[in-house]
Amino acid sequence: MAILSKRLIGQVSAEYSRRFGLKARLVNVAGRVESLDIANPIVRQPKRKTSYALHESINLGVPYVYTINGSIAVWVVGLEDCNIVHGGLISGEVRLQSPSSYSRSVLAVDNIIKQFVDAGMSGEDAGRYVDGLPIWNDEQVRVAAEALQDIFYMMSGWKPVLIRENRLKHLQKEQFSRAIEDQRKTGVQVLYNFEKERLLLTNIKAGDKNEARRMLNEMLAMIYMSSQQMAVLRARTIELLSYLSRAAIEDNPMLEPLIEKNHSWIHKLVKAKSFEELSEVLRCALDEFINGIYLHGVNRSSKKIRAALDYINISYGQKVSLSTTAAKVGLSPWRFAHLVKSHTGKTFSQTLQQIRIQNAQRLLDRTSKTCTDVAYACGYQDQSYFIKHFRRITGTTPAKYRKCGG
Repeated sequence: MAILSKRLIGQVSAEYSRRFGLKARLVNVAGRVESLDIANPIVRQPKRKTSYALHESINLGVPYVYTINGSIAVWVVGLEDCNIVHGGLISGEVRLQSPSSYSRSVLAVDNIIKQFVDAGMSGEDAGRYVDGLPIWNDEQVRVAAEALQDIFYMMSGWKPVLIRENRLKHLQKEQFSRAIEDQRKTGVQVLYNFEKERLLLTNIKAGDKNEARRMLNEMLAMIYMSSQQMAVLRARTIELLSYLSRAAIEDNPMLEPLIEKNHSWIHKLVKAKSFEELSEVLRCALDEFINGIYLHGVNRSSKKIRAALDYINISYGQKVSLSTTAAKVGLSPWRFAHLVKSHTGKTFSQTLQQIRIQNAQRLLDRTSKTCTDVAYACGYQDQSYFIKHFRRITGTTPAKYRKCGG
């Protein structure tokens, strides 16, 4: 069981003061600031303010910044271990520079002092307090607030399960809203970009969770903008999930356990009653994909191999050779060929053909292009050569694949 000792709070506060010159005080679960300095404005403020800030910090998964008298920034960090909230830490007390995103207007010093006097402080105490505050901009506030959270969890060893989960949900909503707003501003009809599926899978294989989540949220925004009917949204999210499962398993048969997981995720998608639920299921599935692929060693490639896979995923429809790809990532052809085989289990040619055929399957599934056009789009100038590789990898011809619905 986690123990919130005075010694731990003292160690965190000392480290925070060393780095930022600010104090960190404990806030109990009811929102009361526990401090002997009862004359301090943040100690004297109503409990409802700190209680709300604590609640929002837990709910958003990030430090919650607010202002006193509209010009003095303070922030609260929620303290949680394995889904149990133990209170929070409050810090700050910095004057904001104008303009600031944390306050609509920043008051002059005389006005700040007057508000503290109106609240019961003596003019001398209020003046001394305000004059002693450092003046920070928004970026300094953000960095210091996030650092307090990082310092506490690093020194305590606590596991903020709830905070991490809420932070991911909040980030997903922000990215999703931003993507929709960007698409609305362009005024262009939203079309689903299948190129993003390939890049999403590449980021999953590379173990880059942040970039994979960002890309998934962009894709969800596209899906949502194309239709807001639940039946259509459900069908398209199931289609996306199925593609990820199939592509991952085709690339590495050791990942066959994902098939069983895929059935579970699809069941949850079918049961989802809102687009928010659909998005949450996909986010959880994405994390399991990344973790599963990591455990089987798929993403243990060097940065240069990741860059090479990105290049192939973008350029597969053009003439792509081992030497040109090696040059793109700054390796000799011999060294590059060795690393590709070592990290993927396939030769460069096998990797290239795998990517091309996966994209051919997608075009056959989702477009009306002829088999010849699909071959050209995927980098094959010879139709018979395309059919040969398609049959070798999938077990059937392109025409039969399309006729049987994949």
